[in-house]
Amino acid sequence: MNGTSGLNSQSSLINTSNSGVIHSPTSMKVENISRATTSKENTRDSSEDLLDLKGKVESRLLSMWNNVKFGWTVKLKTTFSKESPVWLLGRCYHRKLSPSGSLESSTEIGTEATAHNPMEQIYGEGIEGFKSDFVSRIWMTYRREFPIMSGSTFTTDCGWGCMLRSGQMLLAQALVCHFLGRSWRWLPDRTIQNAREFQEDCLHRMIIKWFGDKSSVNSPLSIHQMVNLGEALGKKPGDWYGPASVAHCLKAVMNAASKENYEFDNLEVYVAQESTVYVQDVHSLCQLPNGAWKSLILLVPVKLGTDKLNLIYGPCLTSLLTLDFCIGIIGGRPKHSLYFVGYQDDRLIHLDPHYCQEMVDVWQPNFSLQSFHCRSPRKMPISKMDPSCCIGFYLATQHDFETFVNVIKSFLIPQGISSSSNEYPIFSINYGSRNTIMDPPQIRYSIYESEPNWATTAVQDSDTDLESEEFVLV
Repeated sequence: MNGTSGLNSQSSLINTSNSGVIHSPTSMKVENISRATTSKENTRDSSEDLLDLKGKVESRLLSMWNNVKFGWTVKLKTTFSKESPVWLLGRCYHRKLSPSGSLESSTEIGTEATAHNPMEQIYGEGIEGFKSDFVSRIWMTYRREFPIMSGSTFTTDCGWGCMLRSGQMLLAQALVCHFLGRSWRWLPDRTIQNAREFQEDCLHRMIIKWFGDKSSVNSPLSIHQMVNLGEALGKKPGDWYGPASVAHCLKAVMNAASKENYEFDNLEVYVAQESTVYVQDVHSLCQLPNGAWKSLILLVPVKLGTDKLNLIYGPCLTSLLTLDFCIGIIGGRPKHSLYFVGYQDDRLIHLDPHYCQEMVDVWQPNFSLQSFHCRSPRKMPISKMDPSCCIGFYLATQHDFETFVNVIKSFLIPQGISSSSNEYPIFSINYGSRNTIMDPPQIRYSIYESEPNWATTAVQDSDTDLESEEFVLV
């Protein structure tokens, strides 16, 4: 290309010299200056084009590499015990369909939590009910070939967007509860039969469209929008996020979305500060002048150890997953974000965003829903969990919030520690307002100390210690 350009330039000069036109010295000076200026501009444009091309090539190569790296070409099997109950976001599933089924393998706190649930909810559906419930959760993963993010050359979030995707899954679960209800199920092979099923399909698709992978007012919860608003947190496209940063980012995108979408008018997001929920602040946020109450997405970033999870908190975390208003936990293992939705015995069940898929154009009629639902649950020993995480709750009414405040304390104190002690809870409930406290409580570890664990660019993702793909009862 450069050789052709040079020949054309020389040909142009020859034609000019042979044209027989005589130039004055002044006009020749002006012409030379003009040529020099044009040459500089062409050089600058060429440099910018080369940089742009270089960025696109690098992005494409990175996408190709991540497609291989995060393609899940090796399929493993996840084993589920026939003897132990499986918990999934407040619902319990068991092979044994009678109340005589043993719950001995669940944690003491988790067993205690079953007292708040109807017996048919605990035993009524069996392991097939778990499969249906799990596949109905919305799955957000790495995507490739989406529109370039503003201020970058990224056309994929492979290798850096896993915590943002985990946050999207947590938020999507809250929206499913808000618009469809916790008992809603997605049946992939079902033919729509009536008006109710048609409406549910429309709501299902509407929620997914909000997370579409491009900058658009129709997708206010997209990763593009999250990255854009993340700049206020000091993040650039391609930076890693910690659970606390994602919690604040989710609040920011929901606040922005509510200005353009009336569907969010009755929904608020509260992020706990210093691992403390301030009841009065929640009332100020959700209580309307006419006495009405907005539904609440409550996000609580916590850090439960230094370099490793303090295992004393393991039973507390699993017990929280037995609560019907829990929408899951975002965290993972070090430098590998996951979205935890349940557990069996000492293993956490999760959805993994580390799977690179092609972008889906969710603005097309009847777009495919298959890639937004995972049929392959994964499990991870709770001992491998990173201590930094964010716990989510969806509280639809004021009564739900008051119930949460009244019952949650018993789930926050580790076993073996006096319930009257407030020294070591996972997080705290304060009945006042944060603004009225002169010196906020000194939490054991600042939630922001966890960020370096997630902010390393030289990360080596590995799924070799994870189980995946099929249900196998043993």
